[in-house]
Amino acid sequence: MGLDKFQIAKRIARELKDGYYVNLGIGIPTLVANYIPEGVNVVLQSENGLLGMGPFPYENEVDPDMINAGKQTITTLPGSSIFSSSDSFAMIRGGHVDLTILGAMEVSENGDIANWKIPGKMVKGMGGAMDLVASTDNIIVAMMHTNKEGESKLLPQCELPLTGKNCITKVVTDLGYFEIIDGAFHLKELAPGVTVEEVKAKTAGKLVVEEGVKEMVF
Repeated sequence: MGLDKFQIAKRIARELKDGYYVNLGIGIPTLVANYIPEGVNVVLQSENGLLGMGPFPYENEVDPDMINAGKQTITTLPGSSIFSSSDSFAMIRGGHVDLTILGAMEVSENGDIANWKIPGKMVKGMGGAMDLVASTDNIIVAMMHTNKEGESKLLPQCELPLTGKNCITKVVTDLGYFEIIDGAFHLKELAPGVTVEEVKAKTAGKLVVEEGVKEMVF
């Protein structure tokens, strides 16, 4: 069965810690804003120049001038701050973001990430991803476990152009929650309805199944 994109975002939201400054990448990561646990106060940062991003707006609340780095309409929270993109990147490059959540096309067993370019296809470009992966040690990837052709996206080595090397620590896919440790994907939690055998069959990189791996809870 596995998780849908909303459940992936909800599981990742459990990794948020009170007081964190958090950057949400394009795609599934943006959905995390809707699932911040009760009692956990975080400040969401967008590299186009915003601190204090709120959840996605309802249709009657949409302001076309209020967007995130992926050009999606957003809301702000009381106390939000809007500033220039250069100031925002100074914050990122200065190491002031506690957690970054990114989408990816591929992740390697060594923690490399490819998330910005597929040769021969039109994509939005690297954006702030290169700065983000180079400026924090706490990065979680949110993505589907396989591509549209059914090929694994958890690989021995990335085949697409890299965004960063040895920088990813955790991955949440529709099949489970993984930590990258000593050159391997360590399966920590299984998505509901998913078996270890399915994960093994769909993971091309080195996989370590933790003893007593448990089913994911939300």
